[in-house]
Amino acid sequence: MLSVQSIFKKIVTVAKKEDTPVYVVGGFVRDYLMDVDQKKDLDFVVVGSGLEFAKKFDSAVKKIGSLVEFPEFDTARYVWGEGEKQIILEFAGARSEKYKKSSRKPAVVPATLEEDLSRRDFTVNAMAMKVESAAVLPLRRGGARRAEGSDVVIDPYNGQKDLENKILRTPLDPDVTFSDDPLRMMRAVRFAAQLGFFIEKNTLESIHQNRDRLKIVSAERVKEELFKILACPQPSIGLGLMFHTHLLDLVLPEVAKLDGVEEIYGHQHKNNLVHTFKVVDNIAERSDKVLLRLAGLLHDIGKTSTKKFIPKTGWTFYQHEHVGKKLVYGLSRRLRFSKAETDYLAKLVRWHQQPISLMDDGITDSAVRRLIVNLGEELNDLLVLGQGDITTGNPLKKEKRLKNYDRLKKRIAEVLEKDKLRAFQSPLRGEEIMELCRLKPGPTVGKIKKAIEEAILDGKIPNEHEASKKYFEKIKKEYLTRAEGWEKIK
Repeated sequence: MLSVQSIFKKIVTVAKKEDTPVYVVGGFVRDYLMDVDQKKDLDFVVVGSGLEFAKKFDSAVKKIGSLVEFPEFDTARYVWGEGEKQIILEFAGARSEKYKKSSRKPAVVPATLEEDLSRRDFTVNAMAMKVESAAVLPLRRGGARRAEGSDVVIDPYNGQKDLENKILRTPLDPDVTFSDDPLRMMRAVRFAAQLGFFIEKNTLESIHQNRDRLKIVSAERVKEELFKILACPQPSIGLGLMFHTHLLDLVLPEVAKLDGVEEIYGHQHKNNLVHTFKVVDNIAERSDKVLLRLAGLLHDIGKTSTKKFIPKTGWTFYQHEHVGKKLVYGLSRRLRFSKAETDYLAKLVRWHQQPISLMDDGITDSAVRRLIVNLGEELNDLLVLGQGDITTGNPLKKEKRLKNYDRLKKRIAEVLEKDKLRAFQSPLRGEEIMELCRLKPGPTVGKIKKAIEEAILDGKIPNEHEASKKYFEKIKKEYLTRAEGWEKIK
């Protein structure tokens, strides 16, 4: 596998042969100046045809990687390697882009390097280096050499100064930048969360003013950017910015509606939005799984419509988990989630309250079995969500509840070991039931299987074949008398 420096040197060779200026731009330059690990994606601007240069590069490296061409934009992507070792090179001709109000598809025209940099999202990403310079620089600058490289950076919009001050601003008027590509508003939020930067005041106000432009962006791109925000070390930073700029109203209005506190007769409920953001951060401390963090973001969305004040009881949110599950299916269609993603999120939202009800010392093995069977492979994630849901500021209460979760985990492990429930289903299979009862495939077979499974979950019989068969002999007459005529083998 070639190093980044080796790739630069090969590009230099091709650039000299073709007498074509080539620059590395964007994230590489930013990360180099910040002295952080380089990402695996490299963006190059070619003063000339980006597509034709990519073809020459492909030939020069003897077509080791995979070249993907985008002739309508004069760009190409070169994919080198696989998995974690994969490096993606993007080649584009220096260009400017003209947008129509109603579309995200730009008209592309050739331009100078500076004009190309001006269309970038933020000043910290609007810097470039000649590839010849990048090829001889160390990948990490290392403290004492922090000034190294500043002389070779092409920086027409003062990106280096903004890096030093940890500020995100757009190279041009932010209204122009965000109107051209509205997804940049979510990218601003994401970079602020990822890098620990502040969004400059005018830029922040522009996000708020132009937020409705996000409606023209495809659901797939919005979803991808949302996932990147959730993947940040502290997702609440990005989520908070989305809320305050009202981007959250557009992307996940179900979550935004959780904001607010009502008071009746001196009784208040907690701000469910603040609570939700804390839950997501708590999960982020325990898991890198983005979909689990999203489940945390959605777990209480049913509370808005189920909120009710009952005298002498206070505020209730009865069955909010069931309502939340239904809402998950709606927002999943809107954001183009896959079926697997939707089912996962719906299951965790539906069951997120269940572990709490199992904390009592007197809870039966039957209840624990049902939790194990209902959640299946998502059980561990549900427990992480449940622990993250503990946001009380009272340290004694928090410690007690976390200990309760530890007890529940131990209890689950014991029941799993004892009852062999990891891949639970009736030990008496449908084919055997049909043979013993002389039945065709039909509802009666399924009912008998279900009855056996329920008996196991209730602790009436052990999870074993012989015990299941004996129980079947006890109940088969009842079910056979109710079977339809067409189900019976004559």
